[in-house]
Amino acid sequence: MQYYTAASINNAEVSNGSLKIKALHHPVENRDYTSARIITKGKAEFTYGKVEIRAKLPGGRGLWPAIWMLSSTTPLQWPDDGEIDIMEHVGFDPGVVHGSVHCKKYYHVINTQKTDTISVPDCMDEFHVYALEWNEENISIFVDQKKYFVFTNEHNGKESWPFDQPAHLLLNVAVGGDWGGAKGVDEKIWPQRMLVDYVRVYSSTKY
Repeated sequence: MQYYTAASINNAEVSNGSLKIKALHHPVENRDYTSARIITKGKAEFTYGKVEIRAKLPGGRGLWPAIWMLSSTTPLQWPDDGEIDIMEHVGFDPGVVHGSVHCKKYYHVINTQKTDTISVPDCMDEFHVYALEWNEENISIFVDQKKYFVFTNEHNGKESWPFDQPAHLLLNVAVGGDWGGAKGVDEKIWPQRMLVDYVRVYSSTKY
């Protein structure tokens, strides 16, 4: 239900030491809300390594903030080229954080999605570190150094492991959608924002 604006300080800015991705009740282009999606494609892409994002999440029914990754393949074939969800949180289920992967063999449309959850009751009030460790054998997802999701390479081809090519990060606050809007949107919660203290990417170096 959101319109992602381009280069608008109303929806994305860096101030007082943090990136703020802001969702507003502001009709644009036949959408009732505006927001921002930060994409590092063409700027920061990598294969394997560790990612840490320290963030405070927005709260309220209808919101769907996410920190995730897509293959940098052009053109992208989804889900065949792979998606890694480091953090998803839907406002109608506060305090439950999701980590997932999607590929041709495993994704939600065919009910084979690989996913798990962790309880982070104060994720809307405090900063937490959402992290990914990605190598040739495993994708592991953490909150505050606690591992709660692992996806393992089955070594049977791209359908189950397309995660051997460069990918980029996306950070966004969606409004509504099949999942985020499944229980409607609270019209009394605006404006909302996701605060990002830092994003750190560590390379995978073998000695």
